[in-house]
Amino acid sequence: MRTVASSAAILVGLAVAGALAGPTWDPVPITDHLRPAASSTAIGGTEAGAADGRVHPPGTFAVRETPVSIHLDGATVGGLLREPVGAGDGLAGMVFVHGAGTGKASSAFVAQATQIASAGVVTLVPDKRLDTYTTWRRDYVTMADDYLRSVDVLRDVPEVDPARVGVYGESEGAWIVPIMQAKDPSVAFTVLVSAPVVEPRQQAAFAVDNYLRNTNVPQQVFRAIPRAVGIQLPTGLLDYADFDVRPWLERQTAPVLVAYGTGDPSMPIEQGTRQIIADTAVGGTAAPVTVRFYEGANHGLRVDGTLVPQFPRDVAAWVQGLPETATAQPRIAGAQPQQLYLASPVPRPRWWGNGDIIIGAVLGGVALLLVGPLVWGTSALLRRLTAVGRGALRGRRTAHLARGVGPVLAGLGAGSVVTTAALVLYLRAVARLALNYKQDDLVVQAGWIGVRLLGLATVVCAALLIGRVRDVLTERRAGDHEAVVAKGWPAHLTVWAVLVGALSLLLWLTYWGVFQLGI
Repeated sequence: MRTVASSAAILVGLAVAGALAGPTWDPVPITDHLRPAASSTAIGGTEAGAADGRVHPPGTFAVRETPVSIHLDGATVGGLLREPVGAGDGLAGMVFVHGAGTGKASSAFVAQATQIASAGVVTLVPDKRLDTYTTWRRDYVTMADDYLRSVDVLRDVPEVDPARVGVYGESEGAWIVPIMQAKDPSVAFTVLVSAPVVEPRQQAAFAVDNYLRNTNVPQQVFRAIPRAVGIQLPTGLLDYADFDVRPWLERQTAPVLVAYGTGDPSMPIEQGTRQIIADTAVGGTAAPVTVRFYEGANHGLRVDGTLVPQFPRDVAAWVQGLPETATAQPRIAGAQPQQLYLASPVPRPRWWGNGDIIIGAVLGGVALLLVGPLVWGTSALLRRLTAVGRGALRGRRTAHLARGVGPVLAGLGAGSVVTTAALVLYLRAVARLALNYKQDDLVVQAGWIGVRLLGLATVVCAALLIGRVRDVLTERRAGDHEAVVAKGWPAHLTVWAVLVGALSLLLWLTYWGVFQLGI
């Protein structure tokens, strides 16, 4: 009963500490959904363009691909220029801006750029500049300056009308494209595909929430979202997570085409649409917005791996039909979007809000748990070697732990390490399922139960250790002066190293919700 009571007290203490570490996760549901005015995504206002030969569907022209070099400030990148053969002069042009995860023109936007070019729009896909682009550091304003060099290159193509060159940004690129148009108002149009609109930190939390919901993880796991996404790293690292594109959207002066797939769980598709319309209206009516939703399409506007055929058709028609298509009705059309929750500002963790502390807690805890046994083993070996060198082993141990302390101390240290490793493996498995949009209840549900059971076993070891220490102290108060928990500096160092290391890992596990009790 004493062990049960101690275990319960420790669990409650850890649960309270986890709750106080904050924050919780409670996204706001959307109740007022956008209603497209028509189910067809076809772009209105193209009749006049078709009549005078300006608007053509994809497949009208053969496409010629030409490698190009684009000179940036301090670097040179390659690119692929795609031109419709026999389309004439005065053509519209489009520069593609990469999202996260794409880099080479040879593999990015191949279907989109080729099909749109075959409709009569000259396209240029530059390589992404990677020497200034890392996981930790990105500058969207500087990246916009680099991509504007590609706009200049496209304007110099003989059959392109410089006044009809615009830009296409997908995903992360949709944060960059509005900056380009604001910096160079002569950019004729912008196409925003799968645009996050909200700050990167908010978008990341929104995407993780949606992925986890689809994976059917236990409710307790959701608490980890703000605690992972909301942490602050050292100055300069992931500063772009708080980038706000809205001031740049407010400065738009060219028509905007917005496209989303209704099967994209990573983007706030309804919220993004509303925000783009609201922000671009701040400066007046010079930046009309057209919105299209594609049924079941994913983040790359694909269904079963194939680009939705209506998408390049619609983009090409909209671009070629400008300016008529900029204000043509319906403004919002396509499939019915179903965004479940708002992407909101991510609450910041309290005590553990610094990423250095979170990383340091694990590394420091593991290091201490290694140092303790290492010191104990080394000192024991040296004592034995010294005794042998003197011709006999000493009967009296100069350093030792009280009977029963060693096994439970080892269990506490090993349990904290194993539980930490199990949690990391569990989160990796869940992330793999979520990113592949799959479900596996055995991994998701049973895995979480397994992690929590390991944590419980570790807590029981801590309770047993407390009980054994109490027994030793009781024996000492009864007059047994030889009754000590640890004797000798190696023993004391081992005990304290294991205790502090295990406590560090237990608090880390508490932060991620392993010991939640509904508090």
